[in-house]
Amino acid sequence: MRIIKPCTYTVLSLALASVTQMTMAQDAHHSMPMSAQHELHSSLDSSHQEMQTGIESSQIEHAEHAEHAEHANVSSIASRAASAQHPVDHKREHGGQIYQATEIDSRWLNNADGRGSLKTEIESRIGTDENKLFIKLHADKAESQDADYAAQVMYSRMISDFWDAQIGARYRVDEHQVTDKEQLDAAVGLHGLAPYFFETDAYLYLGAEKQVSFSLETERDLLLTQKLILKPYLNLDVVLSDDSAYAQKTGLSAVWLGLETRYEINKKLMPFIDVAYSYEKGNQHTAWQAETGSEKQWWYGAGVRLKF
Repeated sequence: MRIIKPCTYTVLSLALASVTQMTMAQDAHHSMPMSAQHELHSSLDSSHQEMQTGIESSQIEHAEHAEHAEHANVSSIASRAASAQHPVDHKREHGGQIYQATEIDSRWLNNADGRGSLKTEIESRIGTDENKLFIKLHADKAESQDADYAAQVMYSRMISDFWDAQIGARYRVDEHQVTDKEQLDAAVGLHGLAPYFFETDAYLYLGAEKQVSFSLETERDLLLTQKLILKPYLNLDVVLSDDSAYAQKTGLSAVWLGLETRYEINKKLMPFIDVAYSYEKGNQHTAWQAETGSEKQWWYGAGVRLKF
């Protein structure tokens, strides 16, 4: 209908004009001399030819439009069919790309007695949004003592928009112990963003000699400015059971509650100061160690965080 309508209007307009002209010409024909009548016939013939030419031109033009529209429809159908047979893979544009990130956190803390401790943590992750590999390294060295080490490797699978389920293993080395210095634990847990934007890691560890423990680390950034940021954090360990030679008391074993204030020089270099309160429940009495009581103390210090 869109193609036929303009053509119909054009034909009717030209026909109406021709009939009007012919009527007027017939009325004047009888009152005109022979020479004028001859000129009038020539004019009518010319108008008739122009009308025919206009109709033919309009028909050709609309036929070309119809042909162009038909070709466009055929091309569109062919394009949709080709897309259905060979769908475009947008996986890389929607989280399918592999990325890598590493964070190094090193801080020196002192307690009220002036005893210092160096804590270093390295976390590296590689993979896609859905599947990642987490590698975590931890070193804790008290002043004038040997360091304790822990390495954790976890496979991480996204289970919702804000949470990953993780499974893997943890390897520990404690130089303070005479026996069983090295321990290997199975680990399962969750990594993600809890309500109110608390970044959270929660793990359950299963080791030899009925060593079962739970750890929770959670923190949140509070922006004072775009570069000056407060970060309250909470780290706690709960011992569910332990029959090892250096067993810890069951229940809430250790708590670190702190407030970190950092200044982001850029997204790769971030120095900070730290104030924290700690609680440690102590160890059980075994053949290899004496029972120890709980300790509560304040810590303060500074450190630097690197990201790349």
